[in-house]
Amino acid sequence: MKRKAVGVPCLSAAAAAAVLCLSSLAGAAGVAGQKRLQFGENGEFKILQVADMHYGDGKATPCEDVLPSQMAGCSDLNTTAFVHRMIQAEKPDLVVFTGDNIFGFDATDAAKSLEYAFAPAVSSSIPWAAILGNHDQESTLSREGVMKHIVTLEHTLSQVNPTGIEIDGFGNYNLEVHGVEGSGFENKSVLNLYFLDSGDYSTVPSILGYDWIKPSQQVWFQHTSKKLRRAYTSKHRKAPAPGLAYFHIPLPEFASFDSSNFTGVKQEGISSASVNSGFFATMVEAGDVKAVFTGHDHLNDFCGELSGIELCYAGGFGYHAYGKAGWARRARVVLATLEKTDKATWGPVKSIKTWKRLDDRHLTAIDGQVLWSKRTKGTRRKKQIDLLVCWNNRGAPYFRKPNCLQLYTPGRSTICVEERR
Repeated sequence: MKRKAVGVPCLSAAAAAAVLCLSSLAGAAGVAGQKRLQFGENGEFKILQVADMHYGDGKATPCEDVLPSQMAGCSDLNTTAFVHRMIQAEKPDLVVFTGDNIFGFDATDAAKSLEYAFAPAVSSSIPWAAILGNHDQESTLSREGVMKHIVTLEHTLSQVNPTGIEIDGFGNYNLEVHGVEGSGFENKSVLNLYFLDSGDYSTVPSILGYDWIKPSQQVWFQHTSKKLRRAYTSKHRKAPAPGLAYFHIPLPEFASFDSSNFTGVKQEGISSASVNSGFFATMVEAGDVKAVFTGHDHLNDFCGELSGIELCYAGGFGYHAYGKAGWARRARVVLATLEKTDKATWGPVKSIKTWKRLDDRHLTAIDGQVLWSKRTKGTRRKKQIDLLVCWNNRGAPYFRKPNCLQLYTPGRSTICVEERR
């Protein structure tokens, strides 16, 4: 297929903003010829997640919910500059855009807005993948049309859908990340990435609100997970390769947490579907997914663990998206690291870590945490028991409760601290 040239005007901004002049953004569609994802020689693979850019018409589209001192000249170009800064700072191996890439109602031409939105990833020549949110189709392209346009852009690994099956939505696909070249895992996927279309709005008259991941998508996920497990496991390797799942709308299970058992902040409600389609249980049963990454609720950026799976928000990224004045836009980074084998070569994935970066002067990194780590062979992990010990104002402990995660609160006659045994 010949590459389709798409002329894109140069985007200009203030000196602090990046300048983009791209003569061509379009490339060959489809899976054939796509770049193979592989861990680097340092045994690491890094993913940058960009959630909710809400791109409109570029410089003409103003920012939302920023401080008065930031309003002058603030536009979509601030979002573009932030993507550039993140790519330059983190040098990711893959960029993942998790929906609401454009805000359809304010995008005059959906195709052009998509090209502007993804331009920093395209110009960096870094592989990137995208899925749809609930606003991408509200301009001049349908959901199918949006996804079909995305897959024509250069350096994207996005796919419209798996071939040969009937499946709901657009943008359901998986990507494999192979081990280090020259190692025993160079031809095996040691990290599996699942991308799903969580839809936009319910089409069932009796069910209001947001859409959900359908049975056909779950069947595809189960089949793909089993196929990847068979290809990876062996006589001496029983556990599947770890997997990460990306989609836009959070699952109802994201409401399972409070400030005592997550890392990050929760500043708004969980805007999931009003029905539970069971996809979380499907992932738990499959046993390979270690973390889920969503967007949608811009003021939430937490990660919380439930039944062995970390459920993570990225936090709002885009400047034309709703936010909170004074609360910096942010992005999530995930780093998977391989273990060293007995022969001093790179083996399977050892750990998966994450942190966020703020769009401030220093791109401040916050909330670093380990999402998953592999148990060391031949060792047993000691059981950890969490006890809440409360002390009265005389300094004597008087109450203990297991599995409680409250923190020390100063200025009270009775204080509670977490004790781990």
